[in-house]
Amino acid sequence: MKTNIEPAEGKLGILIPGLGAVATTLIAGVEAVRKGLSQPFGSVTQMGTIRLGKRTENRRPKIKDFVPLANLNDIVFGGWDVFGDNVYEAASKAKVLDKDLLFSLKKELEAVVPMKAAFDKNYAKNLTGTHVKTGTRYELAQAVIEDIKNFKAKNNCDRIVLVWCGSTEIYYEPSEVHSTLEKFEQGLREDNKLISPSMIYAYAALIQGIPFANGAPNLTVDIPAMTDLAKLTQTPIAGKDFKTGQTLMKTILAPGLAARALGVNGWFSDNILGNRDGLVLDDPDNFKTKEVSKLGVLEDIFKPEDNPELYGNIYHKIRINYYPPHGDNKESWDNIDIFGWLGYKMQIKINFLCRDSILAAPIALDLALFSDMAKRANMSGIQEWLSFYLKSPQTAPGLPAENDIFKQLIKLENTLRHLMGEDLITHLGLDYYEELAEAK
Repeated sequence: MKTNIEPAEGKLGILIPGLGAVATTLIAGVEAVRKGLSQPFGSVTQMGTIRLGKRTENRRPKIKDFVPLANLNDIVFGGWDVFGDNVYEAASKAKVLDKDLLFSLKKELEAVVPMKAAFDKNYAKNLTGTHVKTGTRYELAQAVIEDIKNFKAKNNCDRIVLVWCGSTEIYYEPSEVHSTLEKFEQGLREDNKLISPSMIYAYAALIQGIPFANGAPNLTVDIPAMTDLAKLTQTPIAGKDFKTGQTLMKTILAPGLAARALGVNGWFSDNILGNRDGLVLDDPDNFKTKEVSKLGVLEDIFKPEDNPELYGNIYHKIRINYYPPHGDNKESWDNIDIFGWLGYKMQIKINFLCRDSILAAPIALDLALFSDMAKRANMSGIQEWLSFYLKSPQTAPGLPAENDIFKQLIKLENTLRHLMGEDLITHLGLDYYEELAEAK
């Protein structure tokens, strides 16, 4: 049965905490597509297709034509940043996109000026914010709530979504203040320093019934207080950490090794990058947050407790190094020690010269569009079907994450089929051959 989804009428405001390299690349990219200067490569919502029914039916519409997503022409961008540069200035400094393309979009990009950010230097010690709000946690939350309301009114938006594109915050475990919504709101009033800036944005969004997607490995909405608030206001949440670069390669390659029952002794991963994210991750406390996010991927895919002979002794090491000359052009090296029949050893070497924001921007767009649709479909709480886009997918308490990108894609596509009243696809395929046998 088809789900009743409200139509995507009117303007969708996409508000982004952190107008750095990823966000400015996203905004410039959407503007370039709207002006016919390029195409939205890498965006599954815009370029991807979905199979419907039997293979013999040859029904493969584009996803954007199958489900009711907001049109790119109806999007209005805004956001917050610790620096006051407008998006044209920020994109020029990020040096992800070439100057000629940015200049052709200058008018549109200059119009997007960041609001002052809710910021605490203790959560990103290598950043010195000059465009920040002041006040207690409670006052900051109220200010962000007002920012959202004012933006919506000023830009005549019918709906809003928030996508965190800010820096990785320092690593810390959930505590008492995160355990219930009541204690979290009391913590805001008491200016509890265990409430991070990203949580302030999440609270400000969710309390208004606005979807929130977390593109960093921060705790943010992965706490009972926020999951309870999402359910209370019937609002979708998704997190955490955009799946780009090295982890994208791992979630593609590791399922293949596991599928063929090839063993892995070790997986060493090294990275260099020089953008603002690299600067923040140069601090050990911030790196720890990213490391935990990246380390869990292989364990979830290989399941060493179920396959001790193949993966019980795997040695997994990750390094991230700040290297300014590379800018946003992240480079990763992976050395993978594997073994096959009779224990004979082999190696795989990967050198991925990627562009971090080029990979992340379409993820941010898709998460925004799908989160908006989920809200209109009355889907609330954790949206595990969006784990396809995330390094460390958020799940219900006690539920293991699924990090195999191919299984994640099946989950995403079957969710869309379910919403639109189409048959789910199992890929069993026996029915084709049973029909042939019956025909004889």
